[in-house]
Amino acid sequence: MPTSHASADGGVREHGSNDASNENTALLPSFLRGEVEHEGESGRHGFHPRHFCSVTYKSSNIVSQYVNFLWPFVPLAIVIRYALPNHSLLIFGLSYVGMIPSANLLGFAGQEFAKKMPKVAGTLIETTFGSLVEIILFVVLIVQHQEPVEREQGGSGDEGNLIPIIQAAILGSILTNLLLCLGLCFFVAGLRKTTQKFHAAVSETGNGLLLVAAFGLLIPSAFYSALKGETTLAKNSLGSVILMNKFTPETLQRDILKISQVTSVVLIIAFGCYLLFNAKSQHSVFHEVIEMDEHGDLDREEDQARMRYTGTETTVALVISLVLATLLLIYLVEQIEAVVHSGVPDQFLGLILLPLVEKAAEHLTAIDEAYDGVINVALFHCLGPSIQTALFNGPLVVIVGWILNKPMDLNFEIFMIVLVVLGILVVGNFLRDGESNWLEGALLVVVYVIIAIASWYYPNPDVATSNGIEALAVSASPKHVTIDRALLMDLLMVPSSDA
Repeated sequence: MPTSHASADGGVREHGSNDASNENTALLPSFLRGEVEHEGESGRHGFHPRHFCSVTYKSSNIVSQYVNFLWPFVPLAIVIRYALPNHSLLIFGLSYVGMIPSANLLGFAGQEFAKKMPKVAGTLIETTFGSLVEIILFVVLIVQHQEPVEREQGGSGDEGNLIPIIQAAILGSILTNLLLCLGLCFFVAGLRKTTQKFHAAVSETGNGLLLVAAFGLLIPSAFYSALKGETTLAKNSLGSVILMNKFTPETLQRDILKISQVTSVVLIIAFGCYLLFNAKSQHSVFHEVIEMDEHGDLDREEDQARMRYTGTETTVALVISLVLATLLLIYLVEQIEAVVHSGVPDQFLGLILLPLVEKAAEHLTAIDEAYDGVINVALFHCLGPSIQTALFNGPLVVIVGWILNKPMDLNFEIFMIVLVVLGILVVGNFLRDGESNWLEGALLVVVYVIIAIASWYYPNPDVATSNGIEALAVSASPKHVTIDRALLMDLLMVPSSDA
């Protein structure tokens, strides 16, 4: 039987009427409207330290509340960084753990800010705040990047080269959201309800955008793989290897960089189109889907009764979390070389470890929503950050590198590109029927674990690479010529004319 709600003009409107999807429709039942403030409103003004600490501690769900017990690691990491600067692994470990509550606070403050906004815009803003940690991480990494320097004695020529880690982190972020986060969402939702049904608009649009994004990210790598063997080499009369045409490996690298930079601009434009598509109308299908999910939230009444931040408290929480997250990320990046030297592979660090901590807040939010039965919003929180990483965050770091005159490109390892494309196809196959269960979630997590195992054994770029060009001394003179390893091997296999 349809229930009555107060309309925007003070009249009474039945819940089952045709205008139920209107943006101005009241979300709360009439019997709650006198007890609980409108969604997102705290009923207070200004800044109240006791209420601020209480709201921060309780956070948005029980998991986030437990995460707040990790806050002591934040000041401890800061103290150890300056008191024991030579203990790199300890600093890295403390900073890594300290990032979790900092990211959690940033995500929670983003949720509080989003609840004061219209539905679709609020969800987009919440996703953006959840990705701020990732943007800060990428920017810190590219700023700290140094061009590899060959050393005469000892040491690796890859010292200070953080670009492979950035590239791995970009793709790792996408994989973490699509496989681990989405898998856990399906799993926990399936524990509470056997089958979860989600709207085709969210899944099809998200998966289609991810395929387009993967195509854009794949082009530079495909371009390099197709042309890296086209440089012709031969021997001169002195037995030295010389380049026979003008298409040198250096030219190929410059072309890859230019393609990556222009592609990044195009991808960011595509992200703008995606935002416009979502926010163009208050009557959009996304608004209807989100509103439908909110009415089906199993913990809706409890969530509505929670204390809220005021606007001032929300701003304070955002500033505190951003400052702490930036500080801890700088500490993390400073210790990356020491962590790699201790035996942690570059690809594992970028593909697995960094995405786990940078997306902690987003993952906790999505999993909590899935458990509450808000599966469409949870799906949006899994696909949305992946789309933002592929269409905005990744291209943004390329443009920042362009501005800083650092050769950040989208020439990813073929191994990682294959992982991302296959991951998108696997997820798309599970989303096709519009339903999920705990088994599908478990399988997605299994795929992620297999990828983590493979990335642990993947060699560092200074040992072996599928998208790099080796620098070899091939002349009697002190000059070096940059050639492709595969071409050199082909050349050495050619029989000499004296034979």
